[in-house]
Amino acid sequence: MALAIASPAFAETLSVDSVITLSQAGIGDEAVIAKIKTSGTKFDLTTDEMLMLKSKGVSGPVIAAMLNNSATTAAPTMSMDSSDPLVPHPSGVYLLSSTGAGRKMQRIDPTITNQAKTGGIIGYAFTGGIASMSIKAAIQNEAARVRAQPGRPSFYFFFDESNPDTARANTAWAAGTAATVSSPAEFTLIKLMKKDGRREARVGSANIGGAKTGVMDKDRLPFDYEMVRPGVFRVTPTQELEAGEYGFIYALTPGGSSGAMTARIFDFGI
Repeated sequence: MALAIASPAFAETLSVDSVITLSQAGIGDEAVIAKIKTSGTKFDLTTDEMLMLKSKGVSGPVIAAMLNNSATTAAPTMSMDSSDPLVPHPSGVYLLSSTGAGRKMQRIDPTITNQAKTGGIIGYAFTGGIASMSIKAAIQNEAARVRAQPGRPSFYFFFDESNPDTARANTAWAAGTAATVSSPAEFTLIKLMKKDGRREARVGSANIGGAKTGVMDKDRLPFDYEMVRPGVFRVTPTQELEAGEYGFIYALTPGGSSGAMTARIFDFGI
């Protein structure tokens, strides 16, 4: 008996019949509604069940509480490949592609730069720093896993705002300096150069006049974006993309070659 008193009570799972019994007992709507909320029971009421409850003396507020309990306990269903941007997706960057079975989204996992390189050092040295040397971020493999068709492919960016209830568990952004990224404007679309089993992007330069950090203006590829719903954006290049390797780059911190090591690239190929 002592153990029974000391043990916490298990939450009771209510049924439709239980709600009818409580309502007919005359204990009041407030008590019945409180019981529904604390039980955590999910009620998927059909129209016929709602009419039956009303005929059994269950009040409108109690029926509404049953419906609300169902709505608040239901977890959102996530999809990894639905072509509908209104369907919840885990946070990240997706390519909208066409297959024999129709259209679907392919998630592009970010590739972290694993090497920082410098180029043009000889010209920089011979000209006394007048000629620029470049700083490059390198990622492994000569080709990306995700492939798009030539032209102007469509991409969808799902930020944490699109799934506030599950963002912490599914976020693709919680790393580097851009953990709060929330807009495609924080990205740069670039073409990657293939070289000796890797791909490279110029992310800085230096000469006698000073140093620059970030993607060079001539290496940037323009794109447009529009909000589909809060936290979800459709992104489209403004010019056709030819065969090659590309990527959306972000989380690039200042600091020359050390900054190049912080880059995260959502890479794809044409």
